[in-house]
Amino acid sequence: MKNDPRKHFSALEIIHKILRDHINPGDICIDATAGRGRDTLFLAELVGESGLVTAFDIQEAAVESTRQLLEENGMSARTRVVLDSHANMADYAEPGTVSAITFNFGWLPGGDHNVFTHSESSIAAIKAGLPLLRDEGIMTLIIYYGRETGFAERDALLEFLPTIDSDIYSVVEMPFVNRANCPPIPIMILKG
Repeated sequence: MKNDPRKHFSALEIIHKILRDHINPGDICIDATAGRGRDTLFLAELVGESGLVTAFDIQEAAVESTRQLLEENGMSARTRVVLDSHANMADYAEPGTVSAITFNFGWLPGGDHNVFTHSESSIAAIKAGLPLLRDEGIMTLIIYYGRETGFAERDALLEFLPTIDSDIYSVVEMPFVNRANCPPIPIMILKG
């Protein structure tokens, strides 16, 4: 049902709606945390044949899963999947050229929950990505936390984000204030 009052929007649905409004055919985008490749595929559809999406992950399983999904959907020509830390994204794009950068902090869906992002590299990646954004570019973050992991990273990220230069970027945090059990936290950073 389209108007089902029981519908709970996910953080990912909210972020995807925001990204749809910011990405055009021909744009350059970065999926900083490739995971299983779903966001990479989503971005590749938005940038069209003339755009480029670069996806990063440090886990070989994530890189292979992403490449396979892109191949199955005919999106390999407009994407590149890199086995590298997202903290090194500045090695793969020029400053002021990227329309959107997206992050999902936490662990690989369906993967080992003992392997997850850490605040040190996550904050370094955000810092590396900010200068890559073009004017009116956007960076989105979803902070997943809970169980035995993620609380330290969540706290470090939420402490870091207010330090981003407000003369250049606007940081908007959109927490679910009425959901229990550690709901993910969607965040957007707008340049300009």
